Amino acid sequence: MNWYGLRVHEVEEKARTNVKTGLTGQEANMRLKQFGTNELQEGKRSSALVKFLAQFKDFMVLVLLGATVISALLGEMVDAVAIVAIVILNGILGFLQEHRAEKSMDALKELAAPQATVLRDNKWVKVASKQLVPGDIIKFTSGDRIGADVRIIEASSLYIEESALTGESVPVQKRIDAVNGIDVGIGDQTNMAFMGTMVTRGSGIGTVIGTGMNTAMGQIADMLQNAEENETPLQRRLEQMGKILIVVALLLTALVVLIGVYQGHDVYHMFLAGVSLAVAAIPEGLPAIVTVALSLGVQRMIKKKSIVRKLPAVETLGCASVICSDKTGTMTQNKMMVTHLWSGGKTWQVTGQGYSPSGEFTEDERKINPSVVKPVQQLLMFGCLCNNANISKRKKEYVLDGDPTEGALVAAAMKAGFTREALAGQFQIIKEIPFDSTRKMMSVVIRDKQGKAFLVTKGAPDVLLGVSSSILWGEKQQSMTTLYQDEVQRAIHHLGGQALRTIAIAYKPLRNELINERDAETDLMFIGLQGMIDPPRPEVKQAVQECRDAGIRTVMITGDHKITAMAIAKQLAVLPEGGKVVEGTQLAAMSVEELEDIVEDTYVFARVSPEHKLKIVKALQNKGHIVAMTGDGVNDAPAIKASDIGIAMGISGTDVAKEASSLVLLDDNFATIKAAIKEGRNIYENIRKFIRYLLASNVGEILVMLFAMILALPLPLVPIQILWVNLVTDGLPAMALGLDKPEDDVMKRKPRSPKEGVFSRGLGWKILSRGFLIGIVTLLAFIVAYNQNPTELKYAQTVAFATLVLSQLILVFDCRSERSIYHRNPFGNMYLVGAVFISLLLMLVVIYYPPLQPIFDTLPIKGRDWLLIGGLSSIPTFLLVGAVLTKKPKKQNKLKIVNQSKI
Repeated sequence: MNWYGLRVHEVEEKARTNVKTGLTGQEANMRLKQFGTNELQEGKRSSALVKFLAQFKDFMVLVLLGATVISALLGEMVDAVAIVAIVILNGILGFLQEHRAEKSMDALKELAAPQATVLRDNKWVKVASKQLVPGDIIKFTSGDRIGADVRIIEASSLYIEESALTGESVPVQKRIDAVNGIDVGIGDQTNMAFMGTMVTRGSGIGTVIGTGMNTAMGQIADMLQNAEENETPLQRRLEQMGKILIVVALLLTALVVLIGVYQGHDVYHMFLAGVSLAVAAIPEGLPAIVTVALSLGVQRMIKKKSIVRKLPAVETLGCASVICSDKTGTMTQNKMMVTHLWSGGKTWQVTGQGYSPSGEFTEDERKINPSVVKPVQQLLMFGCLCNNANISKRKKEYVLDGDPTEGALVAAAMKAGFTREALAGQFQIIKEIPFDSTRKMMSVVIRDKQGKAFLVTKGAPDVLLGVSSSILWGEKQQSMTTLYQDEVQRAIHHLGGQALRTIAIAYKPLRNELINERDAETDLMFIGLQGMIDPPRPEVKQAVQECRDAGIRTVMITGDHKITAMAIAKQLAVLPEGGKVVEGTQLAAMSVEELEDIVEDTYVFARVSPEHKLKIVKALQNKGHIVAMTGDGVNDAPAIKASDIGIAMGISGTDVAKEASSLVLLDDNFATIKAAIKEGRNIYENIRKFIRYLLASNVGEILVMLFAMILALPLPLVPIQILWVNLVTDGLPAMALGLDKPEDDVMKRKPRSPKEGVFSRGLGWKILSRGFLIGIVTLLAFIVAYNQNPTELKYAQTVAFATLVLSQLILVFDCRSERSIYHRNPFGNMYLVGAVFISLLLMLVVIYYPPLQPIFDTLPIKGRDWLLIGGLSSIPTFLLVGAVLTKKPKKQNKLKIVNQSKI
């Protein structure tokens, strides 16, 4: 039912209540049984054990568990224990992330008011908020949190702050008149008060029309429960890669075993070798290395003022193609600020930030001293006197106590040196005529030191213009002729066109302080206008531009008015020439499919509701975008959760938004997102680097065994050597690759496609080509050593073992760059240098330390054979790099010849 469209007596009739006596206790109890308690319900939650076991359903995890069983059967308990530890660690991390996400519902429930003042049996009593029922009559005053959805039936200067639901920073003035229209947005339902919102001024009485899940807050809670959480691109890619690896590994391993048996090798030894190859081919350390890389990235991001709540979110943010950002508090400062003054046909600009008293006044690019310019002096001074707000300095920040609009007037006066304390010594406030929605103005009667009395009024410009008989023009009082009225109207429209809220100031001398309120606000002298706005954060424009350079589009989604949203979007370069702006009423009439047709060209969505935000996110996702959704209010939580990466504000953000998010910005700064994107991109590139390294190494291990079987040679590697290489040599350098710094052009690249596979951009070719060469050179080293002394098979196997390890350790430096080993300083990652040194040292220990030689079937290698090993080990990296580099000069030479011929 559209309660906002009903008149007061109709509300009383439909709600089956009595506005004078309230419900009886008996009726309230009956309705409590009928409608249930006034609490937000939760969906069914799985037990902690079920949630923990669910972490082990992932395909790669099942593969790892299989590798654990095989390793245990082989007696390789160290390998088995390591794999089990990795699997359990991943399970615990996933469980903790899921547990934290469920707290979003708990945070939402805490926003409900704990108590309410309700009329029962003709008496005002306090009851627990959860005991409210439809039909209850409740009253509320400044500072109260609304306990249910209410149709207001009485209002006295009532203002309610609804930013958590609508995104608007300015409190909404409430009235009792019916609101005409169909599908009127929450922000325009001026005769309604909603659960969880806060009364900032005045008082009111209302009829409860919705409780629990039947409230606007309840609808958000329902969306939050039902919002789907998508798999991250990283999770999809790893699952895809795991399936490919298991199939390829098993096929190649089976092929090696069958050929070996066919060539006459012992079945038992071939089975052991095959199982060892299978374990080696599946990089069981990959999930651990991914987790470590993400965790280290998280630590770096904390230093850059952002906290990651879900590890995969780091990588997902790196491939975001659209950032949907709330305006209020995210792109703006969430502090109303006077930016323009108008009086007597002149406009002054006011600079500064928020409520700070520092700032300058300029007229025609000339700084002025407001205290010596009479119109500016009176405009600022009277705006501060006719005011109930107060600004004080707490620690290092100026904090507002009161209405944001009045706070802006006080801050502007402070910039000119007119503080409330100083003005209190010059003027005494005798009486206040409060603001109300009918008059649309507020007045105070003041007396100066000479005993003269004045009436000072502030309010809606059109209203004050109608009750002003004169105007201050050129520091002189002039009669308010049609000409002057037109000038004022032009100024109102000019400031309004810049999305400024305008407040008019007027006054008149009084002969007697004992005035009649009804006739007081007439025959005023119009002084001027103050134009204010919630200003953009100064660093956001640069951040938006850098995101654009990285191929990321910024879309502003706000509950604010269209003109205001457009003005801010243009200032921040969010709205390009020809970009579309869509309002909530248009969105409501569209399906997701219809929205998809225009969403690519739309940069601003104004006057939107939570349902609209979800629709926008879904439309962008359906168009193939990876969507990042930023926000701070309860209204943002469902869209934050449904997006690919949810980003909440740490300072101004509600607990609900934070718990639903994957990333929390500690400084509420849109610019921090840029640093997070850079980190996310780098982490994904680092993951690709160690996938490239691990798989090229594993391919080499499989191929050296396969080629040996095809050529009817003895086994070039024994199972324990394969497992040792897989566990030690592969693991340490791969982990060090996760610490690599980003390449210089990482923020100049376009976002990768969400459909991009792990092996895209030539990664598959690099893995296969390097792996093929590693297999070839390892086999060559084995053949050379074996032919020199056919009776010493173990020595030849040791040479092959050393060649395999060394070729992999050289290859790891090539994996640091998408181009070649020469494009990055090898000492740019000292962690990698250290990991390679440790791996080399361990290899030498295995070869030369006598107690370990029987375990690993090794013999000491002669000095001259190290030249063979070193030369062959360099081929997989430097052969292909050299081939690529030799092509470039030819192209350059050809280009020069062409240019010369043209000259």
